[in-house]
Amino acid sequence: MPPPTRLYLIRHGQSAGNAEGRFGGHGPTPLSDLGREQAEKTAQMLAKEGIDVIYSSDLDRAVQTAEPLAELLNLPIHKSKAFRERHVGVLEGLTFDESKQTFPNDYYALINRNINHVITEGESYRHLLRRITAELRNILRNHNRQRIAIYSHTGAICFLTLHLMGAIHRGTKTTPWLITSNCGINRFEFRGPRNLRILAINDTRHLVVTTGEDAFAAR
Repeated sequence: MPPPTRLYLIRHGQSAGNAEGRFGGHGPTPLSDLGREQAEKTAQMLAKEGIDVIYSSDLDRAVQTAEPLAELLNLPIHKSKAFRERHVGVLEGLTFDESKQTFPNDYYALINRNINHVITEGESYRHLLRRITAELRNILRNHNRQRIAIYSHTGAICFLTLHLMGAIHRGTKTTPWLITSNCGINRFEFRGPRNLRILAINDTRHLVVTTGEDAFAAR
């Protein structure tokens, strides 16, 4: 039997914006000191799993998280705008409280996960979903039977995971939120076009010693 395709969706480490409780969006926020430590621990764990190819959002915080693994395995990082976080427009760089006070319509549509609402000067969750799923299809086609690491962002990973689980369709208006911690990993295994196994959601076991994260894995 040929080996399955393994997919690892990895959220970036803690960014300076995360530490301050701000919406990152497409902003160029770098990793914090803690984020860099999380990235190193994540790389050490993933290096043991035989990763064949590394993709990443082209935003700084994602690329910086992918770099330690790329260095350990001597692999290039394939950067893609498609794996960026949702463009949150006027909310970018604001705290939750600032967003609620200044742009309440956009804020409440976002936190209630109205997937068709287009944030002022930004995009909708539906737009996010289209670009990340299109890119993933190409990657799975080009790297069949390989182990693929994709570094991205909490919203992008949430909606890509919901898509893979079959939880979003054309008529969907709102969705649940799947939390992915900084450097948390969602693991999938493809044994055929219609044979997907979800191995773990928000796996943070590799961070317990480093950051005190709860090791939550759904198997």
